[in-house]
Amino acid sequence: MALAFRVQGLSREESPAIAGTSDEQLIASGDSAVFAELYDRHVDAIYRYCRLRLPNAQEAEDATAVVFEKAFAAYPPAPTGTFRAWLFTIAHNVVVSFYRTRSRRGHHRPLDDALHVADPGPTPEEDVLLADEQRRLHQALARLPQSQRRVVELRLAGLLGAEIAEVLQRSPAAVRQLQFRAMQRLREILIEFPAPAPKEGRDADLFK
Repeated sequence: MALAFRVQGLSREESPAIAGTSDEQLIASGDSAVFAELYDRHVDAIYRYCRLRLPNAQEAEDATAVVFEKAFAAYPPAPTGTFRAWLFTIAHNVVVSFYRTRSRRGHHRPLDDALHVADPGPTPEEDVLLADEQRRLHQALARLPQSQRRVVELRLAGLLGAEIAEVLQRSPAAVRQLQFRAMQRLREILIEFPAPAPKEGRDADLFK
């Protein structure tokens, strides 16, 4: 998955990669060009989250582009919480807006203003395996209560407990309780969906 970063003429080359510098330090520099570096750091996680929430990869790519367009338009964020949590709050709102629009129209419609350039795709065999894995995960998540599902989706995208609490506007204790219950339920659900033994770093990591 690759998305072109082209917002108001800002190119990736204009943003220096600064190893070991936190998001907040980059933002505090006051240089808008560092947004391209922030994009590189977080685009994969935002895409994973959108892919969990949306019907297909195209919608997820479109949504990811919209998230970063909105983030760039509102940049820099207010100095509260983390930049990553702020991004995921935008992503959450973009996905909610997508479903509201879809519900009003009664049919599927791609998200507008996507900045999308496709890389050479996976092989047909990889497509089948990825589709099966994605389908299994969507089926399992769909059977969770909505509050538990939201926590798991954000956790799978890489957010920490405090960041999930910030995005969902819940207390860290409430998030921990929801995640614990969701993990218990997912273990039960996934038993009902036969699948090959999980590769190291995938399903196995979810339950560590």
